[in-house]
Amino acid sequence: MFKAFGIVNSSSKNIWVEGLQDYRPIGAFSFLGRYRVIDFPISNLSNSGIDRIQVYVNNSPRSLVEHVGTGRHYNINSKSGRMQILFSEERARNDIYNTDIASYVKNMESIQRMHHPYVVIVPNYMVYSADFSKLITQHMESGADITLLYHAVDNAKDHYLSCSILDLNKQKGVLSIEPNHGNAKNRNIFMNTYIMKKDLFVELVEKAQKISSAYTLEDIVNEECGELDVRGIPHRGFFASITDFQSYYDANIALIDLKTAETLFDPEWPIYTRTNDSSPTHYCKSASIHRSVVSNGCLIEGTVEHCIVGRGCTIKKGAVVKNSVVLANAVIGENVHVENQVVDKHSKLIRVKEVVSDPDHPGYIKRGDVL
Repeated sequence: MFKAFGIVNSSSKNIWVEGLQDYRPIGAFSFLGRYRVIDFPISNLSNSGIDRIQVYVNNSPRSLVEHVGTGRHYNINSKSGRMQILFSEERARNDIYNTDIASYVKNMESIQRMHHPYVVIVPNYMVYSADFSKLITQHMESGADITLLYHAVDNAKDHYLSCSILDLNKQKGVLSIEPNHGNAKNRNIFMNTYIMKKDLFVELVEKAQKISSAYTLEDIVNEECGELDVRGIPHRGFFASITDFQSYYDANIALIDLKTAETLFDPEWPIYTRTNDSSPTHYCKSASIHRSVVSNGCLIEGTVEHCIVGRGCTIKKGAVVKNSVVLANAVIGENVHVENQVVDKHSKLIRVKEVVSDPDHPGYIKRGDVL
């Protein structure tokens, strides 16, 4: 097995998921009813045989730390494997200084203790599946200094606007990493995933720190594209970058389609998560379910159509829920009509009779709110 360790990075520029991120970091977001977003990068690393993983947390750590725990549920080798949750010890008042480089500098001792020659760095806000053992093989055989993962899209004009793009030559060499300004449909979206030698990674972190306190790893790699051999590898399959409220809603709703879900989930490549032992969902005679993903522990008496329903939710008799993402333990009361919404955990919609938003601009019900 390749001697590589993994880093799940939480720092990112220009990313804020309105409403949801007030309570937890993106990695702790509920996804598809039963997962958290961070389950995907950690499962990818674990399935690839990488069992030394560092998870960086910058703010609101409780829910993420609680979910990740010791990492045992990610099938990490109990003897040689280890999950570390690392924090930035100081938080700058100006967010421009809260970079991934700042996190790495604060935890450089933990990075230096890793005896693995390679490092794989992945973001905690992107959902995809990838076999890093194959990618590391490609990286080593190519002789590249740094390998970056990217996903080619044809809708970059109005999507992925908080992401960066790779400018590639014909040999897949990276010429630059640039912001996506939305001025072209076809772009290579940078998946904020890096493979390189640990020593080079440490060197880049130190160099970035000397240049600017606001520098990110992306900034320093972009600056070094002319000096280092930086190459891109394309990713195929489902890819979602959760950088705002709309992208979170769209990613969940897209996976209701079975064919789309099959491009992310593979029986041979399990996505691990913390288990929740509860009773199966109870569907009453009055229940009507169409094209939805419903988690365990729910009570369904009403109509659910084209929705994601989290664990322990209650949909009362006469209620109609359409095109919505309902998080754990929410209650939709009798004869309440909910459409095009993200309903956060422990919310209760029992007094209002209709909560409907424009399909292109889904609404948000606050965590624990009662309407």
